[in-house]
Amino acid sequence: MSRPPPKKENLLVNLICNLVLPTFVLMKLSGDDRLGPRWGLVVGLSFPLGYGVWDFFKRRHTNVLSILGFASVLLSGGLGLLKVGGLGFAIKDAAVPTVIGLFVLLSTRTKRPLVRELLYNDQIINVARVDAALAERGQGAGLDRLLARTSYLLAATFLGSAVLNFFLARYLLVSEPNTPEFTAELGKMHFWSVPVIVLPSMVAMVFALWRLLKGIEALTGLTLDDVLHAEAGKK
Repeated sequence: MSRPPPKKENLLVNLICNLVLPTFVLMKLSGDDRLGPRWGLVVGLSFPLGYGVWDFFKRRHTNVLSILGFASVLLSGGLGLLKVGGLGFAIKDAAVPTVIGLFVLLSTRTKRPLVRELLYNDQIINVARVDAALAERGQGAGLDRLLARTSYLLAATFLGSAVLNFFLARYLLVSEPNTPEFTAELGKMHFWSVPVIVLPSMVAMVFALWRLLKGIEALTGLTLDDVLHAEAGKK
């Protein structure tokens, strides 16, 4: 019996816990007359960390990106409490997507490339139907080449995100660490990371998915409706 797919994530709750609440706490409640920089940072980071733990136990679904996201949140809190300055945060924020990009590249040499977890999976693609069509046409090697090209595009997306992360942190984090000003700057960086980093990265990943789907159509002769998983096709 196949394992049921994980429950859908609530996008509104995701945005509130990972963006709105941390930004509000870091920018508005971290002054010396309120929580202070130390507790402002701790409380601000507790929302995305708490949401991640809650989402894991609710949906019972983990992946490499979730684990790295937890590590990023914990590392941010540790750097703040250790009074690490803007350069340390810039390096950390650049390191996380760099590591993901390297994982994507290195996984192309394994039997289970990471792109299969990110894009070529049953939540998006009707893998059973596609695999059957590929086997019928003898295009298994063609799919491997297509997944490799998609992996390179994804890796470039993450590496581009690393560059943007680094320069955004260097531009915004200019105050002394462990001060209300520095904690407020962390809130600004958290807020601006969405339009400056997250949205362009999402556009690039959608483009990578589109290229993958068009390649699968060409290899299998299936229509897009046939390629997409039934639930994904209804969205």
